[in-house]
Amino acid sequence: MALDAILQAFVTLNGLSTSPFVLVALAFVGAYLGSRAVELIPYTRRIIERREAQAAAAERDA
Repeated sequence: MALDAILQAFVTLNGLSTSPFVLVALAFVGAYLGSRAVELIPYTRRIIERREAQAAAAERDA
């Protein structure tokens, strides 16, 4: 049952992938969801904060 749903999703996306407008829309949605996921995951948030702190320290030293 679950395999049928997965295969149906792939067939539907394969049909939609021929339209460049749908692909651009999917790219924007994916980029937005990816950026939200990065902000919500604590580990990646710490990495980003650490990089920002290093950049600020380098800017102060220069």
